[in-house]
Amino acid sequence: MSVYARLTELNITLPPVAIPAAAYVPFVQTGNLVFLSGHIAKKDGKPWVGQLGKNMVTEEGRTAARQVAIDLMGTLHAAVGDLNRVKRIVKLMSLVNSTDAFTEQHLVTNGASELLGDVFGDKGSHARSAFGVAQIPLGACVEIELIAELA
Repeated sequence: MSVYARLTELNITLPPVAIPAAAYVPFVQTGNLVFLSGHIAKKDGKPWVGQLGKNMVTEEGRTAARQVAIDLMGTLHAAVGDLNRVKRIVKLMSLVNSTDAFTEQHLVTNGASELLGDVFGDKGSHARSAFGVAQIPLGACVEIELIAELA
């Protein structure tokens, strides 16, 4: 099944590439690999501010990570022109704005990982890291970067 047919089934509309907030580019391609810069969680078009373990619970963070995955797919589409060219989602790195007592960063990140699997099937299975951090730019609750391999 086409990636776009799957997105339609899931009622997902890909957003345009966000304008970088600092001195970087949204993506870089080298050879068959595309590296996407970190994308922060957004809610209603603004940074989704919060800290897991303080004023956000795991399930809300998971929803935020899922939203980040949608934004990442929008950027990946802009980078490669056709998501069906994706041979594999290689790796995610997830930063979760969390208290020192919060230990469910991996469950928060599942929001992104599971959606990528739903959209890309076996090609969406990836390596990943999920870190708890003291702060993310603009106070966002989650930031995720992605590496993809193209066919």
